[in-house]
Amino acid sequence: MSKVFNQGRDNRVSALESINLEIDSGEFVSLLGPSGCGKSTLLRLIGDLTSPSTGAVLVNGKSAAQARRGREYGMVFQQATLYDWRTVSRNVQLPLEIMGHSREQREARTQEMLKLVQLESFGRHYPWQLSGGMQQRVAIARALAFQPSILLMDEPFGALDEMTRERMQMELLRIWEQTKNTVVFVTHSIPEAVFLSSRVVVMSARPGRIAGIINIDVPQPRNFETREHPRFFEKITEVRECLRQGETNTHKGPPS
Repeated sequence: MSKVFNQGRDNRVSALESINLEIDSGEFVSLLGPSGCGKSTLLRLIGDLTSPSTGAVLVNGKSAAQARRGREYGMVFQQATLYDWRTVSRNVQLPLEIMGHSREQREARTQEMLKLVQLESFGRHYPWQLSGGMQQRVAIARALAFQPSILLMDEPFGALDEMTRERMQMELLRIWEQTKNTVVFVTHSIPEAVFLSSRVVVMSARPGRIAGIINIDVPQPRNFETREHPRFFEKITEVRECLRQGETNTHKGPPS
């Protein structure tokens, strides 16, 4: 699959080239690479927020558009994008309202989701009364409210301080272990990718290509001690070397 913006114009931009990737059900896969390499574009292609220029995206055996219409995706972005005039509960309920669920169904599912993200006592609060990490937990609860099979996450912890970010990583792993969702996660952080993922897809600079796919065999379940495990540091080094190799190959250019 490839993606070109402004195809046929003077300001043509080749964002992704020759992408070939399979993600298994229930995997946690991180997309990692330098700024502008097309990580977010690839995520948007999976979620049918844009279309490939060549090739195709298949999700659960159907086109990305069919999967989107079937509500098989939940999406979380860097900013929580909550509505300040709606309470936490009503923010989580929003997709269920749009889908026409009854009030009883919405309230029951909302309580279930708030319990999942450990915010059950904050349902009547407003987003502006919460910390950044708590707002992101609400965004995750909203994304999972309608029970999608896939969670797409575009640098959801990028704006958080380091300590909050590490706590949110732990929260996300706990949620993933409970829900068994497939997670595709975009990040700039090598340690974050290694800590969270079952596999890390390393991308080269634009036009984005897959420079390598690294299996992360760091012991599960992961916790704060994981960050001190020798295998954790070994995998960080392996991912970093793959990134460096991808950058070197990009500067050399394609073979003649």
